Order: sequence, then C-alpha cells, then structure tokens
Amino acid sequence: MKIFKKFLILLWRIWFYVLMGIPIIIMLPFLVFFTSSEKYYPQYFACARIWAKCIVYGMGFFPKKISSAQLKKGESYMFVANHTSIIDIMLMLTVIDHPFVFVGKKELTKIPLFGYFYRRTCILVDRNSQRSKFQVFEEAQRRLKQGNSICIFPEGGVPEDKNLELTSFKEGAFRLAIDHQIPIVPITFHDNKKRFSYTFFSGSPGKMRAKVHEIIPTEGKTQEDKRVVRQETYDLILKELRNPSL
Repeated sequence: MKIFKKFLILLWRIWFYVLMGIPIIIMLPFLVFFTSSEKYYPQYFACARIWAKCIVYGMGFFPKKISSAQLKKGESYMFVANHTSIIDIMLMLTVIDHPFVFVGKKELTKIPLFGYFYRRTCILVDRNSQRSKFQVFEEAQRRLKQGNSICIFPEGGVPEDKNLELTSFKEGAFRLAIDHQIPIVPITFHDNKKRFSYTFFSGSPGKMRAKVHEIIPTEGKTQEDKRVVRQETYDLILKELRNPSL
C-alpha cells in the first residue's frame, strides 16, 4: 500500500512540472512580448496569474483567502509572507491581484522554460554573495521608483528545521519599505508545507488557506523603527500560524 501511495505521489509531483510548462507554452508569444520591456510588466503579471492558477487548481489545491487589507490601485506595497514551499510563489500570485515583483533565489532560474521568464522579470538574489544582496537592494529600489510593488519572503529561505513554524526575518524588506515609505502587507500561508513541501514523497490536494493581514504603515518612520516594524510583522504572522482565523 505504501509503495502504491508513493507511486501516486510520484505521478502527482511529475504532473506539477508538466503544469508549470503547459501554460507557458500556450502563452509563449505573449510572454516573450510582455517581457521585452518593463513597461509591459502589468500585462506580464496578468499572464503570470493565469499560469499560477492553472498550477494551483490543476494540482487539486483550493485556495481560501481572507483579507483585512484594502489595497489601492496605483499604490506600491511591500508584500511579505512565511515561506515553506515552492507553491508559495503560485499561491501568492493567485491571492494577490495587485501587480508586484518577486525577490527570489537565483537557483530557480535553472528550471527549464520557467527559469527563463523568472530571470527576466524577478529580482534575483544569490544568498551566498554579499554583493548580490546589495545589487538586489538597488534593483528593488529601481522597480519601486517605477511604481511597482515588491514581494519578499523575509525568512530568506525555507526553514531547515521541519518542525519550526517561522524563522527570524531578515531586515531587507523592512528597510526598503521604510526608505520608500510604502506600506507593508503581511500574509500568512497556513497549509503550503502540508500540501506541497520540499520532501518529495509527501503532500496531497486540498485546501490552502491564505490570510492577508491589515496593512502596517511606514509613513513617517525611519530606519531606527526598522526592527520594531520587522518584529510587529513577524509576531502577526506567527500568531496567525498558531491561531488560524480562517
């Protein structure tokens, strides 16, 4: 029975990568055009959301979102969420319709087809390079000045301890948000680790809960307030993980 279950999970995991590729192939001419210039990023973002929804629903996941945030069209935000799975990317695109640019790890550029567009549209970070981290900050500043929002997983990676709820947050997202006086939108993903973790023979279809918290303002704050804002965001997400409101 265990062997049969592992075989089904294997097929399901393979299906995930098939789903990653099919929408890209279908939308390829549009994606190539929309990534030819940053002025077409909103159109690319719309395509990215279609791609993400194809994967989320195609894998048998059912997003359940509760939002306390009132996002205003044309304003920039800093979206931050806990990080447990590669599916975090797809769920973020599914539940947030406000265009944003991901700050993500460089390793994902190695995924065939997906990696090409990921490299052209996201802000890439090499976690082993201090120079890369500085360049990420500069690139994020540039994209914010264009009027974009930014999405960062402030843990800096998936927690190595499988039993750990949430690791400490890096300061980069909060430093940027305060520098540019843009509000922070904390988001809690409840089920992503259970549904689709990095442990290969694990996971299952089912509900994926996402809580979009009230906006944390940064207007009038300085870098001296950075640690307080970071801790406030951390505590909010951790409290929701321990006491789900949905």
